[in-house]
Amino acid sequence: MLMPGIFGESLFDDLFDDFVRPAKQTAAYRTPVTTVMKTDVRENEHGYELDIDLPGYKKENVQAQLKDGYLTIMAVAGTEEEEKKNHKFVRRERYYGSCSRSFYVGEDITQEDIKARFEDGVLKVSVPKKQPEPKVEQKKYITIEG
Repeated sequence: MLMPGIFGESLFDDLFDDFVRPAKQTAAYRTPVTTVMKTDVRENEHGYELDIDLPGYKKENVQAQLKDGYLTIMAVAGTEEEEKKNHKFVRRERYYGSCSRSFYVGEDITQEDIKARFEDGVLKVSVPKKQPEPKVEQKKYITIEG
């Protein structure tokens, strides 16, 4: 079914994007979420390896944060300088703005456990597997008077 150019592949693409795809974005001109932060997650005996595609981003514009067991990757493309130039665009297809994506890694993982490197437009993140330490049950006695 052919749809007007203001819609994506389907009339309902924009409606379901937020429910199906976990990536968030805030851009002056929308770009399909499927083109930003595509991620491969591999598991091995030591942990998980994430390969996050960030083509066109610079290392200094990518941040990773660990908070409450969630690893959040944030990236910013474009600058205010580009936006301030007095140009009139007829069509703009290059993405600029910011996007982020979060992964639950567990509350036992610390910032020092996670290793990341950025090469050739791909952010490679290693997250180790950690088993929660079993809590030692302490016996608590109640004093019986009498």
